[in-house]
Amino acid sequence: MNKDKLTQNSGSDKFYKGFIYVVLIALAVIIIVPVLWAFMSSIKQDGEFYGSPWALPEGIYLQNFADAWLKAKMGSYMLNSVVVTVMALGLLLAVALPASYVLSRFKFKGNGFWNLMFMAGLFINVNYIVVPIFLMLNNGDKVVRSIFGHPILLNNLFILAIVYASMSLSFTIYLMSGYFKSLPKEYEEAASVDGAGYFRTMVQVIMPMAKPSIVTVILFNFLSFWNEYIVSMTLLPKPGFKTLPVGLMNLMAAQKSAVEYGQMYAGLVLVMLPTLILYILVQKKLTQGMTMGGLKG
Repeated sequence: MNKDKLTQNSGSDKFYKGFIYVVLIALAVIIIVPVLWAFMSSIKQDGEFYGSPWALPEGIYLQNFADAWLKAKMGSYMLNSVVVTVMALGLLLAVALPASYVLSRFKFKGNGFWNLMFMAGLFINVNYIVVPIFLMLNNGDKVVRSIFGHPILLNNLFILAIVYASMSLSFTIYLMSGYFKSLPKEYEEAASVDGAGYFRTMVQVIMPMAKPSIVTVILFNFLSFWNEYIVSMTLLPKPGFKTLPVGLMNLMAAQKSAVEYGQMYAGLVLVMLPTLILYILVQKKLTQGMTMGGLKG
């Protein structure tokens, strides 16, 4: 009887593992094939799109990237996206890391309240409140215009970076607090014996230990900021301040009538390429951050 049960369990385990592998392979194909197709389409000439969409390109036509970069102003849009993303990540980490450390490692009056507020922030989607944010900034610009003679809140990359950092603050604090709680307090006690204060302990002891979790947070938020569309489109109405996703949508809308599909897919590749490169560079640390205690809450 025991042998029969073991045989049945072994057979069911093999079937389950085989099913999982089939599902994972199918998901990989679903994700990889469109990405490869976009890269392949970005080096085709426009005349090649009238044949089979799955046909291999007749040659490597890199002029599409030059046209997207210069004629469609994707280079300017990419610079705006880089500036906004770097500023938003800097502001986010400068606020979230100390806040996470304090909320997770110290008990003080109001600790529970602030933890509850940040937890509640997880359920607020900034896309639902983008109109009130726009109206608030627009009204602020009216006051600023009366004082300085010109508005400074809308069409401002730094203001957009502040909004981005604010909308990811709750999520980042939630993740980092969970990781900091998993660290033994003996490290801080040893640093205290050596004469280190709270700030020095956080910077020189805790932060180096949290590198995998910090890299995970940076990657998640980078993807969020880099690909964000609605808030950027609303707060940066002037063409010269548009970020890459907004510029790509404008390019796609323009190329539908111009029938310059190669240029359109080249713009799409320009949007995807930085995220793919970043993921390849930090893949190892990302895996460490997800398998360690930082994402367990």
